[in-house]
Amino acid sequence: MDHSQWKTARTRALLGEPRAEDPEVAALRLEIRYAMALGQAVYDRRTALGLSPAELARRAGLTEAQVEAIEGGDTVPTLPLLHRLATALESELDIHVASGPAAAVRFEPPAA
Repeated sequence: MDHSQWKTARTRALLGEPRAEDPEVAALRLEIRYAMALGQAVYDRRTALGLSPAELARRAGLTEAQVEAIEGGDTVPTLPLLHRLATALESELDIHVASGPAAAVRFEPPAA
């Protein structure tokens, strides 16, 4: 971005004009939201079961650092790893991805 483009963007921002977001940035933001939703779901279920990160790691065959990375939204596990997490959390994993930015991730006790 040269000075002229920066000045135009700054003026528009000061005037409150909406700006178009770069598609790459929008895709990255969406990926981060999904990773954070998954991490929060793992954390919520783990604490509901009264498990420590170390105990969840042991049950899932992971390291404690891997569990913390997932809970922190720093990494997105593969499908086989998600299956191991669901088993370790005594849960069924439900992921709902809509066409918009919303995503719902839940670990729920198995249906009776």
